[in-house]
Amino acid sequence: MNGGMNRWKQQVPEGVQDFLPDECYNKRRIEEKLRRLFCQSGYDEIDTPIFEYLDMFSGSATAMEQEQMYKFFEPGSRILVLRPDMTMPIARIAATKLKSGPFPMRLSYLSSVYRYADQQSARQREIAQAGIELLGANGPEADAEVIALATESLLALGLSEFQIDIGQVEFFKGLVEEAGLTDTEAEDLRHLIDQKNMLALELFLKQLSIPADIKNNLLQLPMFFGNGDLLNTTMKLSKNRRCIQALENIAQVYGILKNFGLSRYVAVDLGMVQSLDYYTGIIFRGITGDLAYPICGGGRYDNLVAEFGVDMPATGFAVGIKRLLIALERRHGLEPIPGVDILFVHDAIQDKNGYQLIRQLRSEGNRVEVFLPPGNHLSPEFYAKQKGIHRIIRMQKDKAEEILL
Repeated sequence: MNGGMNRWKQQVPEGVQDFLPDECYNKRRIEEKLRRLFCQSGYDEIDTPIFEYLDMFSGSATAMEQEQMYKFFEPGSRILVLRPDMTMPIARIAATKLKSGPFPMRLSYLSSVYRYADQQSARQREIAQAGIELLGANGPEADAEVIALATESLLALGLSEFQIDIGQVEFFKGLVEEAGLTDTEAEDLRHLIDQKNMLALELFLKQLSIPADIKNNLLQLPMFFGNGDLLNTTMKLSKNRRCIQALENIAQVYGILKNFGLSRYVAVDLGMVQSLDYYTGIIFRGITGDLAYPICGGGRYDNLVAEFGVDMPATGFAVGIKRLLIALERRHGLEPIPGVDILFVHDAIQDKNGYQLIRQLRSEGNRVEVFLPPGNHLSPEFYAKQKGIHRIIRMQKDKAEEILL
């Protein structure tokens, strides 16, 4: 190796990666399975530009911090960003080019997003995702459809040991409303509850002048986790109408999923309280014992499309392709690249019929590789053994000779 070579020439930036043949084959296999499932479920695929104006991600309902975005300037000094999220561009399209419907509108995507990594995202900065957005539909049936499709997506890829945790941000908002907390206090509290940091949560609540029963409910919130029976218990904790409606909503969605036969994959987690500005109702995330972070996630965001001038309910989810690859690898669920079926040996200059035979063999579903003699005069037989190819077809004077190894 040249000792004077610039080391940056041989490295990729932090947070991105090369996909080698085995990984790339399985990545494409995952994407095609998800694309087919989304299409069969009535979702039409959409694609958006890789960069957008920063303004699009600056609304009050977005969950994206500017510090997480890759920003750059275009001529004229407008700030552009590599898209950090797919839901916002789709909301833009729904409110502009597709605003005439018909509704509900079902859209899907397989795209990469770009953002500065945090610890929970495995430090990825280029994040390949697949997801759906259900726009213009309200009610528990729509939420259940999205959660069911997230579940079916993981099952279609061969995962069976996973769990979809369902929460409802309105339950937390109701408790905050009862406690009379400021926006800053509510956000600090939300973070501690979502992180399930019990010690810090207890110390924080001791500083607040709120009724003891409300304080106790907030302290217990991270432990409000279980199956549908949990809802009967929590329904007695608060008389706040907002809390009660949130629990009724979860009960309806859970009931539909149970009716679908998916309850074994679903749990209720009222301590899951993600972005309060972005999400407006049901939220969920998929977890597996093989990863320390969620494999998929989503929820209802009824205020987002209004950022673009059209009031429209919406819900959806996204799944991380890299996370799926890791989970499948740890479950031995990845597939080897199909081997080459035939090594074809001929003189491309002299042979008239060889190429036509190659085309015919490939049209029959065979992987056919043409032997190109390397400089060291390696024999076709030795090369085939190196590659694990068990069938050689040699063309000589327009006659095909088959050799089985």
